[in-house]
Amino acid sequence: MRSGQGMVSTLVSSTRDLFPVLVVIAVFQMLIIGEPLPDTLGLIQGMLFVVLGLTLFVYGLEQGLFPVGESMAHAFARKGSLPWLLLFAFCLGFATTIAEPALIAVAAEAAQMAAAEERIANTAEAREAWALGLRLVVALAVGSAIVLGVVRILRGWPLHHLIIGGYVIVVAMTGFAPEEMVGIAYDAGGVTTSTITVPLVTALGVGLAASIEGRNPAVDGFGLIAFASLTPMIFVMSYGIFW
Repeated sequence: MRSGQGMVSTLVSSTRDLFPVLVVIAVFQMLIIGEPLPDTLGLIQGMLFVVLGLTLFVYGLEQGLFPVGESMAHAFARKGSLPWLLLFAFCLGFATTIAEPALIAVAAEAAQMAAAEERIANTAEAREAWALGLRLVVALAVGSAIVLGVVRILRGWPLHHLIIGGYVIVVAMTGFAPEEMVGIAYDAGGVTTSTITVPLVTALGVGLAASIEGRNPAVDGFGLIAFASLTPMIFVMSYGIFW
């Protein structure tokens, strides 16, 4: 019964969140462009699928990914095994990133660009290999970022010091990286923090901070995503410089 009520509540919330988007599209289409919506029936069906998909996704996060991430963080904190905790953090960041649909799409597009710029051979095998290499670099970056974020939580390091230092490195590397890689590197930070990575990484940080005496989950538990957005820019520009 409680599960059904939760699903209905999530459905109502998803519909409410999507409603402003529908209003904006309808207003600009009819009042500014001055034309009716094309394929209205198809658009309505598509919006219904979006609402359903968003509802299932959010409900799945609440029931599955968030509890799993928090419970594993608590378990590792209780065991007090730092090497296993860091290994888990790296593997979590690496595995969730390599499976990100947005990263897969961006890597494939970047490979097409690299072939057009004659940086690689314009063959399917070369493009696939280059795209896989880019995905692996980004996944290594996020895995390393999560390890750094976990160490920060454990040691109590100020978040802003690390973030400012990281962006100083990013700005400095921008002057040396190939121009065609700079945009990809900056976008890589965004596409890695998407549907799969964010829920598990956030749950890990909050759960870990809640398990350590003297840490405030609201202050120390968040910030892992900032590292996951920052390090791919450094790694991808390095990939462009040395590849």
